[in-house]
Amino acid sequence: MADVKTQTVRRRKSEMVGRVISNKMDKTITVEADRMVSHPKYGKYFRRNSIMKAHDEKNEAKVGDKVRIQESRPLSKTKRWKLVEVLEKASTAEAVQV
Repeated sequence: MADVKTQTVRRRKSEMVGRVISNKMDKTITVEADRMVSHPKYGKYFRRNSIMKAHDEKNEAKVGDKVRIQESRPLSKTKRWKLVEVLEKASTAEAVQV
């Protein structure tokens, strides 16, 4: 019999882009990500949003910032994402509206 070597295949970790809606916790931000979903029967697109908690090691993200987050191992009961980068800083007027 030939030796069969099994190799584990790692999947690429998913990334999302969203807006920070809260940064009141220490090293944790809450990110809201919008996506467009097609209705299964009628085909019309409508907006859905997801709210995720992400780990922000340096506390660099502020409310209203546009950020990229990446899937990670569970860091706490609800935290499953980590901050990759801040794409766009929010102006003070945007931060007040959010």
